[in-house]
Amino acid sequence: MAVKNKQVDPNKYSKNKDIDPESKRSVLYSVISMGLMLIGIVGIALELFREDGWLKMLLHKIFQSTTNMMAIPVIILVLWLLNRWMTSPNKSEMSKNGDFPMYVMMAIGAYYSYKLVTTGSF
Repeated sequence: MAVKNKQVDPNKYSKNKDIDPESKRSVLYSVISMGLMLIGIVGIALELFREDGWLKMLLHKIFQSTTNMMAIPVIILVLWLLNRWMTSPNKSEMSKNGDFPMYVMMAIGAYYSYKLVTTGSF
């Protein structure tokens, strides 16, 4: 069994010569968007888990009657459909619908940032 001698292409990276590194503007945009998302997550977490927060109110409303408890399967179905809509069927390609939650979280982060600057707390 003979092993063929593989020839290495000396210019195998020449196809990447036109790729530019990330600019300072794109790095700044990424840092700002990540910061807004983190502020949004912290703001929502504080609203959910405070003394009379959203979670306590939601659980009280759902378990108030058996009619309201029938909404649980509907909520699960809506969340499942939302997940199917946002994810791409092919793993090799990206779906732009998945960016929507990121922009929503950035908007929530902008709201909580404004609230933090104007009132001094979330």
